[in-house]
Amino acid sequence: MAERGVRALGGPARARAVLTLAGALAVDGADKGTVSAMTPQLAHAFGINNTQIGLLVSVVALSSAVFTIPVGLLTDRTRRTRLLAISVTLWAAAMIMAGASTTYLWLLTSRAALGAVTATAGPTIASLVGDYFPTSDRARMYGLILAGELAGTGIGFALSGSIGSFLTWRFAFWWLVIPGAVLVWFIHRLPEPARGGQSRLEPGQEHIPDERDEAGADARGRHHGTSHPVDDPRPDSDPATRAAQRAHIDAHENLILDSDPRKRSTWWSIRYILRVRTNLVLILASALGYFYFTGLRSFATLFATRHYGVPTSVATSLVLVVGIGALTGVLTGGRIADRLLRGGRVNARALVPTVCMLTVPLLLAPAVYATSLAVALPLLVVGALLLGATNPPLDAARLDILPPLLWGTGEGVRTMLRTLSEAAAPTLFGYLSGNLFGGQGSDSGTGLQYTLLFFLLAPIAAGLLGLVAMRTYPRDVITAQASTERIEASVQEQFDRKH
Repeated sequence: MAERGVRALGGPARARAVLTLAGALAVDGADKGTVSAMTPQLAHAFGINNTQIGLLVSVVALSSAVFTIPVGLLTDRTRRTRLLAISVTLWAAAMIMAGASTTYLWLLTSRAALGAVTATAGPTIASLVGDYFPTSDRARMYGLILAGELAGTGIGFALSGSIGSFLTWRFAFWWLVIPGAVLVWFIHRLPEPARGGQSRLEPGQEHIPDERDEAGADARGRHHGTSHPVDDPRPDSDPATRAAQRAHIDAHENLILDSDPRKRSTWWSIRYILRVRTNLVLILASALGYFYFTGLRSFATLFATRHYGVPTSVATSLVLVVGIGALTGVLTGGRIADRLLRGGRVNARALVPTVCMLTVPLLLAPAVYATSLAVALPLLVVGALLLGATNPPLDAARLDILPPLLWGTGEGVRTMLRTLSEAAAPTLFGYLSGNLFGGQGSDSGTGLQYTLLFFLLAPIAAGLLGLVAMRTYPRDVITAQASTERIEASVQEQFDRKH
């Protein structure tokens, strides 16, 4: 069974990278699932309302947003695996602090500290994915890694819910320290890939080369007459670029970079990233998608118990079933986009998320409105599947349209804007459900029902933005490729002058 799983992931080297990076997202997802599963107990223990429950999730995202851009810049300039290992260590410490809370303010403070730590995951993992995996199947591999977050969320719902029921909500947080410590051990031993694709893992590869090994091999190559500077951002065979070239699409000349962007200022890097039109559109679309998903996830258990009249244990099981749908979407969305891309559909990584986002409201609206579980559950599962399918192609597309040496910073900017929307979602969902739509009848679930229906406007807006991205994506891919080639030539020229 284990050997079959390793082969499915592309061999030992790819399996090691995928499982380790997925584990980093899984511990973060487990925490979010724990908070959602424990909302009834937390509400009882601290005497808090829907808005205060939402704030427990919002403060993590808000704190994370503050740190993501600095972490993104650091990701492009330092050893990423070490940065990620330190982050998970501090995450485990924050979980201990959360479980020890004696007041709501203490719990809220621990959640804020947790957000500062989780800011590291987005930029470091995005940059590592770009350097570990070829662009031809990057969306599929990204989907396997993103599945870790959903798997972790499901574990948080299931195990934390059971542990919290048998013991207390405190142990629902504390048990997460154990997998966190194990993960630190694996991340610490994960080799750091060379930037720009020199260490990309081929199917069946046994070992992951370390950037220091690459540097040594490079030095030996120069000694024997082949000269390639370390940190050489060479492109690999990219079906997106090939498809755009076949369509005779020209680059944006004013956006082509001629030198290493890491030598520029922070503000210059941010302005450049936001000037790439497809990147800006995809950031906004991603933020809107995460906004709705975060609000839905935060109140899923509470909505199920109040709207469908089921106990917490049953509601948790229903959330897990819906989560399986989302997990299926994450695993298939990238695969479908990559297949369409290899077939010549140049904008496939924008097309798949766009279709999914525009279809989601058609399924979730009747599911949320229905009072029968038999009617609602299949619609919720398929809707969650489509929501999950949007993320791998979107994440891969953002790597396609930026030069490799800006991947960390680009993901930092994206994560900051995305987490701001995540920060707003639970609090807004909670406030509208209790004050605008719910009123005195909010305990019946009516407030949450109308809130979930109202905010379906978010995925609709994301889908409309996707239509714009489908048009701008091919040209931005060509521009990123041209920047990569010119940066490579510049680095090579500087190397030749020195030697």
